[in-house]
Amino acid sequence: MKKITLLAAAFIAISFASCKKDRTCTCTYTSTSGTTSSTKTTYYKAKKKDVRDNCIGGQTETTSPSGAVTVGGKTTCELKFSLF
Repeated sequence: MKKITLLAAAFIAISFASCKKDRTCTCTYTSTSGTTSSTKTTYYKAKKKDVRDNCIGGQTETTSPSGAVTVGGKTTCELKFSLF
């Protein structure tokens, strides 16, 4: 019984530990005309909560009339991490 309790306590402690990893934010812009471009930003040894708002906060959707043509686009961002 003590082993199970100790193992459970260790698992809970590890799950709450903040891991610093290299994280990459990839944002892709797609214009209404269909052209795309992407940018990558790498955060080294960073916590997820510290970079999540910067990365996901970069998502936008814009439209503006330009004469008879509507000009705009959409930016989507994705946050990934790597252990090495």
